[in-house]
Amino acid sequence: MSALYMIVGTLIALGVLVTFHEFGHFWVARRCGVKVLRFSVGFGMPLLRWYDRQGTEFVVAAIPLGGYVKMLDEREGEVPVDQLDQSFNRKSVRQRIAIVAAGPVANFLLALVFFWGLAMLGTEQVRPVIGSVEVGSIAAKAGLSSGQEIVAIDGEPTVGWSAVNLQLIRRLGESGTLQLLVREQGSTADSPRELVLDNWLKGTDEPDPIRSLGIRPWRPALAPILAELDPKGPAQAAGLKTGDRLLALDGQALTDWQQVVDWVRVRPDTKIVLRVERDGAQIDVPVTLAARGKEKVASGYLGAGVKAVDWPPEMLREVSYGPLAAIGEGARRTWTMSVLTLDSLKKMLFGELSVKNLSGPITIAKVAGASAQSGVADFLNFLAYLSISLGVLNLLPIPVLDGGHLLFYLIEWARGRPLSDRVQGWGIQIGISLVVGVMLLALVNDLGRL
Repeated sequence: MSALYMIVGTLIALGVLVTFHEFGHFWVARRCGVKVLRFSVGFGMPLLRWYDRQGTEFVVAAIPLGGYVKMLDEREGEVPVDQLDQSFNRKSVRQRIAIVAAGPVANFLLALVFFWGLAMLGTEQVRPVIGSVEVGSIAAKAGLSSGQEIVAIDGEPTVGWSAVNLQLIRRLGESGTLQLLVREQGSTADSPRELVLDNWLKGTDEPDPIRSLGIRPWRPALAPILAELDPKGPAQAAGLKTGDRLLALDGQALTDWQQVVDWVRVRPDTKIVLRVERDGAQIDVPVTLAARGKEKVASGYLGAGVKAVDWPPEMLREVSYGPLAAIGEGARRTWTMSVLTLDSLKKMLFGELSVKNLSGPITIAKVAGASAQSGVADFLNFLAYLSISLGVLNLLPIPVLDGGHLLFYLIEWARGRPLSDRVQGWGIQIGISLVVGVMLLALVNDLGRL
């Protein structure tokens, strides 16, 4: 079933985002009087084809990995004399800039619409209350402690842990101070805290911002009673059964499932001994933990889980907006994610963020499937993020991308004449090399994650 969700989710995501991006180019081109010859979603052999009253061919092609809008252009073929005024290359620089920029702008507008809808639907957020703080950690040195709620980070309100994580991601690879506002249990007053960062998580392959500060989010206690087992996991292989209560791990008494998680995570490929209560009797079960992830960041894996419990109502908050307020929230989230995406690319370029965080088509497909399976809200959220990424990447000043064409047209606007065909040809060759190189790097990262 998950494979089906992945396929359907990916096709819907690419179909919606690519269609909307290309429609932006198409719509503005028509308004500027440019004749559009073809509007294609996908590449390769056409699966569906039809024409409108103005002679534009609409195509749904077999390879759903992009799309394009083909316009009348003297640089790509002979144009009838009576249609020269409809040729793209005959339009003013301002009109060409508008046509090229319309695709990425359409992606940002689509993300805003998705975020607007999500803001009205509302979400249930877990209050960012600290469960514990590791001794000697960055958080401990700043005076954070159990029971405090994180109210804001760097001046941005944090209504839930997702907002905390987002604000922390913005500071990856940086040095300086992280400004927090915290609120004690039962208090209405906020007090400031300063966390000192020094090249924080610079170059880390799989950063975990909250944990790296030494903060453990509060969560309800889970009794260490096994409720599910991975059929191919170490726990099943060792003979553990659902209903077993874990009493001790390597002699250390267990009262909460989180103790097991913490212990196992840092012991990949390690043999442990679990004391288990089963049918009123206590037995010792040796288990050889598996490893997940790459060697340097591998974590231990037991292959067992416990039954979830309900969160206390006081630890949850409902966040929703009216139709008008949701527009502002949608615009704010679109802007925040756009800046974050651009800033992350800059940090990768300067080595502050590992390029291994770059994701390709395999990861996108997996996330599309997981979000589609999770529900409509999660899938819309994924589409919004992906739409923003598509918009930002297309605006990069790299020839062959929309941003590269914009760069050429802006230079033409400034100097009063276009760059020579030779210079533009060099730029396109460099752009193709860069794009292919990044795509290969992203694919290698995807394969590494598998």
